[in-house]
Order: sequence, then structure tokens, then C-alpha cells
Amino acid sequence: MPAIRFLRSQLPRWSPRQVLRQGSVRLIILALAIGTAAGFGSILFRWLITSVTHLFTGTDDYAGTTGHPGHPWLPWLGPAFIVLAPAVGGLLYGPLVHRFTREARGHGVPEVMYAVNNRGGRIPGRVAVVKTLASALTIGSGGSVGREGPIVQIGAACASTIARWARVPESRLRTLVACGAAGGIAATFNAPIAGVFFALELLLLDFAASSFGTVVLSSITAAVIGRAFLGDEPFLALPEFSVSSPWEYLLYALLGLFAAIVGVTFIKVLYGTEDFCTKLWKGPEWLRPAVGGLFLGLLLLALPQLYGVGYPVLENGILGVYTVGFLAILLVGKIFATSLTIGIGGSGGVFAPSLFMGAMLGAAFGQVVDRLNPGLGISPGAYALVAMGAVFAGATRAPITAVIILFELTGEYTIILPLMLAVVASAAVSRGLSHDTIYSAKLRRRGATIGERFHHEALSSLKVSDAMAPAPKKALRTRVPARDAARRLLASRRDSIPVEDGRGAFLGVVTASSLAGALARDEDAESLTVSQLVETPTVLRPDMTVDDALDAMLGDDAGDGLPVVGEDGTLVGWLGHDAVLRAVTAVEVESETET
Repeated sequence: MPAIRFLRSQLPRWSPRQVLRQGSVRLIILALAIGTAAGFGSILFRWLITSVTHLFTGTDDYAGTTGHPGHPWLPWLGPAFIVLAPAVGGLLYGPLVHRFTREARGHGVPEVMYAVNNRGGRIPGRVAVVKTLASALTIGSGGSVGREGPIVQIGAACASTIARWARVPESRLRTLVACGAAGGIAATFNAPIAGVFFALELLLLDFAASSFGTVVLSSITAAVIGRAFLGDEPFLALPEFSVSSPWEYLLYALLGLFAAIVGVTFIKVLYGTEDFCTKLWKGPEWLRPAVGGLFLGLLLLALPQLYGVGYPVLENGILGVYTVGFLAILLVGKIFATSLTIGIGGSGGVFAPSLFMGAMLGAAFGQVVDRLNPGLGISPGAYALVAMGAVFAGATRAPITAVIILFELTGEYTIILPLMLAVVASAAVSRGLSHDTIYSAKLRRRGATIGERFHHEALSSLKVSDAMAPAPKKALRTRVPARDAARRLLASRRDSIPVEDGRGAFLGVVTASSLAGALARDEDAESLTVSQLVETPTVLRPDMTVDDALDAMLGDDAGDGLPVVGEDGTLVGWLGHDAVLRAVTAVEVESETET
């Protein structure tokens, strides 16, 4: 025992936060923690939706019932109770969202996209709580929306809270927020691969290897938890479909065209309805969902199949339960029901509605083709499956995610080729018909952009030569030994030091990280010279504007900023991040003084 106590006394005593500072170990632990939070969050969210639906209708899923049954607690109202359900739900979630966080209103994914690309991944932790309650109340009381948008926002908010507690840098924070979104998709739909590509294609907007491993780890963790509690079956249990003739691929390409039209129409109607509701409503914002819920209830009274997410109806459409005419009614009805739910201030996603629309479109298309040419022996259900992915691709222009998520939701590998064809056709046609996707349109309407930076007029008129600092007085020559360069770099108290050739022309920089790595690991460290370690950063010109230089600096990893090189190739100055910050601050102070 004394020996054990002695050994323990010699071990470092780290707090949880200190453990999280240990490089790659930190990322692994955070990815696991975020995946776990997203997994359990998804389970809780689905349970809440089922519980609220049962409270409002007396059933676990009212859209899957037959005969338009009345509420067991209100039998004297008969089917008319459904008119009041969305209004009562709106009376609950309207004040909740208005009081605590308005980010919880709408379909959720655009807010996460904005946070990842424009706010460094910072999402308030209360968003997860409010979004969970508001979306469960919206869907459970009849809102014709999906649960993918909410679970993406819930997982992302949890991830942002955990990552900020661990004090990770902003570059890692964005990746970890994407981990939360991927975990939410993976656990909710039992689709770990689709969760990864959803996060990479729609949120991070790239497939960098540095992000991929972390996102995969979170997605796997969440999926394992989801399967442990929700089962390991595909999300939709369907019979096997097949392509009977090569000529069918032409039909699938044509279906992709129609899917793009439906996807773009959905975008136009969704935001047109939102504008109409905003223009029409003059009362307090917290009351808008309750009053608008009455109109949604009237629509549900006519078409109860539109209640909530509607997966049983989607499955019936694929299996051929409905006629072509009724499929068309459900398609149009879903567009308006989802648009109205979002327009009155409801909280829910647009992914499930786009799948619903695709299923109705594809089933109707397949039935029509089968009747016109029964000799082809086609399976209308296969067209319904393909159109699900194609409409989603037409609305979001995320073809990779569309293909993978449909494959994982259904487990149908036999339709992968026609699915890929229709999805690519739909995404291409959609791009020609509309500049915006269903997600980017919401951001553009708010004046926000993804992948673009706001340009300030004052910074556009300020030259680099006016903001730069003088060039370092002593630059290195290429023949200087690496050890001497390290001493000079330490003395300069900089992260990098410029390198010049014999004529004084700027060649590049040597950084502290490259010197440290070379001297610590290279067996021939004693013989290393600056010429073997020099790096070429982005070079600025004195006549550039600070606004243009800022774009270059945001994309560069140099800690000290960037060199400014004159026409003759010599180093004339250095534009550091502190100089840009002073320029931005000066602009803000000047603006405040004028006002």
C-alpha cells in the first residue's frame, strides 16, 4: 500500500479540462462525448414527439390511422378536435420560443449553417432545450414538418456547449459542431454514413481529412446508442425493388427533372407563405402560432394524412395503397401544410416533407408509366424511392447526402444506379431554375451568406501600405544554419521570420513550428539550413486594400500575419492581424461617433 501511494503521488493530477488539452486525445474524447450527447438527445426527442402526439390525438401517429378517429378524451368533438390541436400546440410553443430563443423557430439547419460558417460554431446551449420542446410540441400537435432539422440543431447546440466548455479553438469548434449534427442524424435515422456526409457537405462545405475522422467518430457513437435503444432495422421496411429494363434509366432521368421542379416549387411556396403570414399578421409574435394553427387545423381536417411527420403515409404511397389522383392531392397538400407550419412560426425540419413529396411524386409517376406501358413491368414503388432522394436533392442541392441517406433509410441497394442518375439530374436542373437552396434562401433573406464575407466600405478604401507595420530589420539568408535561425527567431519574439536571397529579394519565411519539428526529429539537424525549411506564404502588395488583404489573411495559417512585398520583390512591410483589428476597430469607433 505505501508503494502504491508513492506511485500515485508521482503521477500528474489532471482535471478533466487538463485532460482535454492533450492534443488528439482531446478531440477523440470530445467527439465521443458529443456523439453520446447527440445519441441520447435523439432518443429523448423522439420519445417526446411520440408522447406529445399521444397527448394531442390519443395515438402514437395520427397520420397512420384510418377513418379519421376522434380524440378519446373529447369524443363529442369527433374528428373536429384536429382543428384545435395545432392552435393549442402553438399557444404552448409560441411563447416558449419568443421568450427564450428565437433561433428555435423554423427548420433549424440554416441556423446551424450560419453558426458554423459565420459565428465560429458558437450556439447558445439553451437552443438545444428550447428546440427540443418547441419541435416536439409542433410535430405532436399536428405541424406538418420533420424532425431532422430540429435534431441537427439540437446536436449542434450540445456540441457547441461541450466544445466551448473545453475551450477549443474556433477552427476545431466548427468541426465539433458538425460532429453534433452528424450524430443527431445518425441516431435519429439509423444512418451513420449519411450523418457524416450531411455534416461535411452542408455544414462544413468540404471533405477535409482533418474533419472527416472526428465527424465519423461522433456519428458512429451516436448511431450505436440509437441502435441500442431504437433498434437496428432500416428506417423504412420495404420489399425489394429492381430495374427490369435498361430503358427505364431514361424514365428515371425524366423523374429527376420533375423532382427538381417539385423541389424548387417547395422553396418558392415555403418562403412565399412565410412572407404572406408575416404581412398578414399584426398581433403579438408569440400568439401567431396559435392563431395560424387554426388554419392548419382546417387543412388537417380535410387531409389528416398530413398530420405530423407522416412516415406511415409515405410508406403507404411507396407500397401502392393510394391512387394517382390522391397521390397528387397529398403532394400538393404537403407543400402547403409544411409551408403553413413554418410560416406561422412552427419549429420543424423540411427533410421529411421533401421525402414525403418525393414518395408521392414518384409513386404517381410510376403508376402512370405502368398504365401507359404495362409491358415494361416496372415497379412504381421503386420510382417513389428514387423520387424521395431526387426531391431532397432538388431542394437542397446536396446530391451526395441525398444518395447515401436514401440508401441507408431503405437498405435498397438495387435502386442505387437509378437513384444516382435521378439525384444528379434533379440537382443540375434545380441549379438552373433557382439560385438558392431551401437552406441558403433563408440565410439570404436575413442578409447572411455562406462562404462569402461581408465587405465594409471603409476597409475597401484603406490601403495595406497605410496599415502595415515596418518589415523586420533582420531577415535570414538561406545558408544560415537551422539552430542559428532558431536562436534569432526566439530573440525576435515572433512566430516567423523572413528569408531573403543574396540580393535582398524576399523568398519566404521560416516558422517556429517548422524549426521546432526539424530540430527535434531530423537526424541531420546539425546540417540543416534555412534553405531547407523556408515556406512561401501568401504575399500582399502595398496598393491592395485592407479588405482584400483580410480575405487572404483569413485563409492563411500564419500567426504573425502576411508579408508585404514591393514591385522590386523586396520586403517593404508586414500586415499583422493586430493591424487589421485596429483598422476594423477604428472604423467602428468612427461610425459610432458619427451616429
